[in-house]
Amino acid sequence: MKVSYSWLKDYLKCELTPQEIADAMTSIGIEVDSVEEQEEIPGGLEGVVVARVLTCEMHPDSDHLHITTVDDGSAEPVQVVCGAPNVAAGQKVLFARIGTVLPGDFKIKKSKIRGVESFGMICAEDELGIGASHDGIMVLPEDAVPGTPAKEFLGLKTEAVIEYEITANRVDAASHWGVARDLYAYLVARDIPCALVRPEAPEKISGEGKAIPVEVLDGEGAPLYSGITVRGVKVGPSPEWLQKKLLSIGHNPINNVVDISNFILFELGQPLHTFDADKIGGGKVIVRRAAEGEHIITLDGADRTLHANDVVIADADRAMCIAGVFGGNDSGVTEETVNVFIEGAYFDPGSIRKTSKTQVLQTDASFRYERGADPAMAFYAARRAAALILETAGGKICGNMVEVVSRPVEKALIPVNFDRIEAFIGKKIGHETIEKILKALQYEFVSGKDGDFVIAAPTYMVDVTRECDVVEEILRVYGYNNIELPVSMRISVNPSATPEPEAVRNNISNFLAANGFNEVMNNSLTKEEYYTSLKTFPAEACARLVNPLSSDLNVMRQTLLLSGLEVIAYNLNRQIPYLRIFEFGSVYRRLPEKDGRTLEGYEEHQNYSILMTGASPKEWRKGQEKSDFFQLKGYVDLLLKRYRIDASMMETDAAPSDIFSEGVTYTLPGQGQLLATFGVINPALAKKFGIRQSVCAAEISWPVLFTLIKRDKFSFKPLPRFPEVSRDLALLLDESVSYADLRKSALRSAKKLVREVSLFDVYRGDKIPAGKKQYAINFILQDPERTLTDADVEGAMGRILAAFQREFGAVLR
Repeated sequence: MKVSYSWLKDYLKCELTPQEIADAMTSIGIEVDSVEEQEEIPGGLEGVVVARVLTCEMHPDSDHLHITTVDDGSAEPVQVVCGAPNVAAGQKVLFARIGTVLPGDFKIKKSKIRGVESFGMICAEDELGIGASHDGIMVLPEDAVPGTPAKEFLGLKTEAVIEYEITANRVDAASHWGVARDLYAYLVARDIPCALVRPEAPEKISGEGKAIPVEVLDGEGAPLYSGITVRGVKVGPSPEWLQKKLLSIGHNPINNVVDISNFILFELGQPLHTFDADKIGGGKVIVRRAAEGEHIITLDGADRTLHANDVVIADADRAMCIAGVFGGNDSGVTEETVNVFIEGAYFDPGSIRKTSKTQVLQTDASFRYERGADPAMAFYAARRAAALILETAGGKICGNMVEVVSRPVEKALIPVNFDRIEAFIGKKIGHETIEKILKALQYEFVSGKDGDFVIAAPTYMVDVTRECDVVEEILRVYGYNNIELPVSMRISVNPSATPEPEAVRNNISNFLAANGFNEVMNNSLTKEEYYTSLKTFPAEACARLVNPLSSDLNVMRQTLLLSGLEVIAYNLNRQIPYLRIFEFGSVYRRLPEKDGRTLEGYEEHQNYSILMTGASPKEWRKGQEKSDFFQLKGYVDLLLKRYRIDASMMETDAAPSDIFSEGVTYTLPGQGQLLATFGVINPALAKKFGIRQSVCAAEISWPVLFTLIKRDKFSFKPLPRFPEVSRDLALLLDESVSYADLRKSALRSAKKLVREVSLFDVYRGDKIPAGKKQYAINFILQDPERTLTDADVEGAMGRILAAFQREFGAVLR
């Protein structure tokens, strides 16, 4: 947003410089981005000076060119070839020296015109951007002094423009008047001389004739609505003062009637709309909800379909305007307009926001209405607009101003105690200072005495309803920097959980980062379309937003994997084929209805996701390392092992096929709690994201993982004193037999001696029957009390082999 320094000072009379104004704005919570100096004419006519034509002769090779010499205040006269018919010796003119850049990015260079050198240009009005005439050069009064800069001679002004941003709750500062009002309180609190001058508006608007009647059928959507009928206006260019004000903040003038509406918007922060009164069918304005599926062609030429919750301004035949958002194409003011209807209203913020989002329309009007425009300004701004239209476009008021109040907007009454306010602030700033700031901000003291009051918050402060809100307003005006830190502070220290969740998360993130993974952060909002074809995460389980920003952000994510696929697709499209990423974030799910009737609510918890794709860059010492299922499984198991969680003890099952083409789930034994799901992403799912290479992914439930980590009790014991023994078995097994089952069986059969079991080879092929496979398994045996004998080892291995043969039909190779 922008405010013009000179425009701002129409309402705030003070001696602050533009930079001091900017510093004050930032201090009171209106963050300033920049302060720019804008010339009235771009470039400020730098290099253009007053000059005197010394001589003027006809060009020997032309019947319309003249060869002149001019005195531009330099030591020597300058020769210039000029084509203007009115140039003559003795004239005072405006002369552009070599190197000058005139409006339109026209640079003056040394030139030769029909054999005669020219060292500048004598200028006409249009060439300087100060008029439209090109009949001849601009002749100045005799008292003009050669060498005087054109900027000084013409009195061109430099305009300071302050660009700033506001937070969502500070729409009151989205205008020159709003900023001036806040700055006034800032200056009053510091006893700096100043005055606040409110823009003038007549207290009553009326005239002869009949005004266009108004019927409000939707009082909830339009609590306040007013209309003023003006007949006999002459639509044309705006006066210079109005054009300059709009141009100073980067807004192009259109015509006098429309420009007044825009001027009021940036002056008072109140959106207005002007209709061509002759285009109002039936001669009556109706404020109503749109019919579902009703159409309107808006000012941008788009044919828009309306919904039943959209408020529209209509006539007897059709919707003329989307209330508070955008005007209609066939009801607005044009050059042929003679009679106008001025609308000044306060619309329900929630209704305007819904319409703005569903119609994907963000306008200056909707920006203010949906954040809560000042209700008290609606009728006032309409009266001011009517007065300015009469001034700039002529015409006369017909009938009385129509005011429809469906729901009065009352000021919030807030009990406050000045001592308690000072306790909130943490400093005794004085009751007089508090009262001074509140009155400067236009709070009304309704009742009370001796520091206990009931105050009425001004209507422009839509979010001030409690005493703590009032404290915030006082603090930002008084200045947070003026609250000194105390010498000592008292705080209560709460014991943290052991282990500390944040520390564990950091350790996990550090582990993944150390193994080449990059952390990513994605939006918790995503598109419902992703879930329409998934069974594991069905669309009906999505937590939907009531007022989504767009169709791409209309539900909360149920899984981190889809967000990770978006990241991979984004990077693949930018020629980054090798990726290792992880994310820690929240997932959300709508719980199913109980017995088909009672909604159980929503669930939110955190997960870790790990995704890998592509092959590592080639290195001379080793080949490329491709991302595959077993590599991912190794990282998952190693992560669990760091916290003494034995992956082999987990119950396993196939991962859901709609997400993974092959994969595994880890579930806590006997409890059914899902710890992790990992595998190779289903190519059909990857293709929906534009991914055509293999992606391996894992998702780990943080609550389940942290529960396991909390259960583990670390203990320490000395290194074993007696040697370990290693034995291998080569076994022929059915394809259905898993290594995990074999490991569990071995640990049961010789649990006192078996310390480690590991699979080091899997073979299928020659001399292996169909439906069979060969496992080569290594066993580490050790007794902490003594050295194992051959009999001990053979006995243990015999029990293990017998168990394998009995339980799995294993054949020793």
